[in-house]
Amino acid sequence: MMRLAVSVIGAGLLLAALVGLGAAVEGDILFQRKEPADKSTPPAQFPHWAHRIRFKCYVCHDAIFQMKAGANAVSMDAIQEGKFCGACHDGKTAFPVGFETCQRCHRE
Repeated sequence: MMRLAVSVIGAGLLLAALVGLGAAVEGDILFQRKEPADKSTPPAQFPHWAHRIRFKCYVCHDAIFQMKAGANAVSMDAIQEGKFCGACHDGKTAFPVGFETCQRCHRE
């Protein structure tokens, strides 16, 4: 039982380290743009599994995001209006969305 707990904790720490380094892991979502206005900014990477460690599915689905690829018209304008990621990333619940935090989601 103790070995299982150590393994689970170790896996959680490894996942947290990978997410902290910006390394994508299986299950993460890459938001592809149809026609980006700014081609120098990489598409956003959503660390799905890091969020799943903290929250149950129903927190986001279907209240904030539909569970179908391409079904959500996510844009920076919508996020800044408090929609999609902006529902939590408001500077109170989670880090705010702004020029200071671009690299947290837009990584290469």
